[in-house]
Amino acid sequence: MILDTSVIIDMMNNNDEIIDNITIITLIEYPSIKDYEKFRGKIYFINEDDQILAYTLQVLLRSKGIPMSVGDLLISAICINRDEALVTRDRAFLRIREVEPRFKVVFKV
Repeated sequence: MILDTSVIIDMMNNNDEIIDNITIITLIEYPSIKDYEKFRGKIYFINEDDQILAYTLQVLLRSKGIPMSVGDLLISAICINRDEALVTRDRAFLRIREVEPRFKVVFKV
């Protein structure tokens, strides 16, 4: 699984061990994760396939009038291309499911 930034922040605030993965987007948004001693996951970096898929997702979303931010598109593309579920609190990610059924998302309350 890949953890979204809000989930990482909560886990760090609770002093939880983090064994799941993150994206470079989360590292950029919340750089202190790199110094968190209980982070055991790996960081997925953006590659060309991720960029192409993010572009494709945005084209499809814009055609429906529901565009998303670049960061969320890249996170979604990374998850899809690596066959990983995204754990998030952000229900906006449901938009991705409207245009890409391979996207798996788990909502944390």
